[in-house]
Amino acid sequence: MAADKMDIDLSTLLDNEHEQQVEFTGEVDGDEYEFAVQYAVLEALSGDAPEDDAIDMFNRFSDTIAEAGLVALARNSDQALIVISENDLE
Repeated sequence: MAADKMDIDLSTLLDNEHEQQVEFTGEVDGDEYEFAVQYAVLEALSGDAPEDDAIDMFNRFSDTIAEAGLVALARNSDQALIVISENDLE
């Protein structure tokens, strides 16, 4: 898959503290996918671990997260929940 843009539906953001990730829906080439970005990614981007501010951190780095989401999607497009990890950061 060679998609070059993801649109994040900000109304779907969910801070899943139990799983230590922020979950959201993203649209790529007209198809919707369910994504989760690990707290470790937010920490790598910001330099701080999320503490009751994971959604704010997500919003600050949403462009970078969208790019990493495309990498994760290319790797795992058949998964029900596509998890974005530090390995997907470029």
